[in-house]
Amino acid sequence: MSDNRQWAREAIRIIEADFQRSADTHLIPLPLPGLPGIELYFKDESSHPTGSLKHRLARSLFLYALCNGWLKPGAPVIEASSGSTAISEAYFARLLGLPFIAVMPATTSQEKIAQIAFYGGKSHLVQDPTQIYAESERLAREHDGHFLDQFTYAERATDWRANNNIAESIFQQMRFERYPEPSWLISSPGTGGTTATLGRYVRYRQHCTRVLCADAERSVFFEYYQTGDASLRLDCGSRIEGIGRPRVEASFLPKVIDAMVKVPDALSLAAMHYLAQRLGRRVGGSSGTNLIGALMAAQQMVTAGESGSIVAILCDGGERYATTYYDQDWLKAQGYELSGLIAAVAASVERGEPLPASVLRAGI
Repeated sequence: MSDNRQWAREAIRIIEADFQRSADTHLIPLPLPGLPGIELYFKDESSHPTGSLKHRLARSLFLYALCNGWLKPGAPVIEASSGSTAISEAYFARLLGLPFIAVMPATTSQEKIAQIAFYGGKSHLVQDPTQIYAESERLAREHDGHFLDQFTYAERATDWRANNNIAESIFQQMRFERYPEPSWLISSPGTGGTTATLGRYVRYRQHCTRVLCADAERSVFFEYYQTGDASLRLDCGSRIEGIGRPRVEASFLPKVIDAMVKVPDALSLAAMHYLAQRLGRRVGGSSGTNLIGALMAAQQMVTAGESGSIVAILCDGGERYATTYYDQDWLKAQGYELSGLIAAVAASVERGEPLPASVLRAGI
């Protein structure tokens, strides 16, 4: 057995041992008093060791790269990210003793940059968020390293049929609930890998569950879902960190999605603040996006006279956004006035009032 093969074997053992030390993430009910017959749950991915949904992806990407022979001892690992995936990948790189470089937009929160540094990684910031891919490729070439490329490999690195993926975990945890088979699963797209896993799994297991993808304002995924135009591009990045992309990514698979909505950033942040109040702790902006998606699905069910359950993803905690989304001065400087929208989200949850249709775009 070659030295590199022996090293990869030990690296896989280390990652699998780390997995066995970790418990599953929680499923948290959120009552909807204004939407009778609908039971909403949040799959709390913030309880992973690195604090986000991306911990699952990072583990899968490292295992995929190791089993493909792409990683080698001492060679750096590079990733293009808006922060959360890079934090998780820095964790796994440290486990294996590998240098790690995160290529991220210059607007990435300081809290995320600090967490990457905590795990021994370096941050390479770029002013133009559309250039994170090219910069990652350049750094990999120059340092004889490997670009993990989450946006290409997210949907194929995860075993969507089983092996404790997020979909299997949700259905196991729902077994004893009033409505054990969810009517809807709600996820926002970063790479698109999570929606791919959810959509494939429910089809493979022959569930009637539908998958709703809630996109960010500055993102092409919703338009791609509607038009099929893979050439769509934006010249700016998403303001909801972790979700929304300026180009169509290879891991985004629209044919496994049953519905999409496009959520304005201000409404995502308002829903985030409302959800934080209800849970008694801070959550990230993408969780607010998912709450809006869940409310739209719930309102459709009530209108149709349906009862059932909905499971949405709580992607990460809000500690990473203390100086941005939870800072009133920052919100004001960005032009956000959230009080009226927070009240609208509360009215939807607590009294069943429709969300402000004038600011939503839906394909549901």
